[in-house]
Amino acid sequence: MTKKTLSKKQRLTKASLFREAFAQKKSFVGRLMVLWLREGEGAALRLGVVTSKKVSNRAVDRNLGRRRLREAFRANRDQFSGEVDVVIIARRNILKATQSDVEAELLWLASKTGLLQNEDVTR
Repeated sequence: MTKKTLSKKQRLTKASLFREAFAQKKSFVGRLMVLWLREGEGAALRLGVVTSKKVSNRAVDRNLGRRRLREAFRANRDQFSGEVDVVIIARRNILKATQSDVEAELLWLASKTGLLQNEDVTR
């Protein structure tokens, strides 16, 4: 069985792309995360994840938050459509949530943004 990951082409890695996403001011706030959209040249459903020390002072906790967000996005990426990049900022509550809660909120926020192909998500 091969490990499913996001390839380098499916991730945002340059700080300038994160700044561009924040400058466009298209954010959607949830209890566990804040989802930002970046439109423009090269946008192709790539993911960028941010976990600051506001989430936790412990690196292990911040890494857990990032892993949960990346896994939720990777597992549901086939349901998304659009020429945008996605930046997700973890919030403190992500450490107490289950993975299914994280996925449910990601899908709910994606439906608010119009990213979902099938708009059948309720919260």
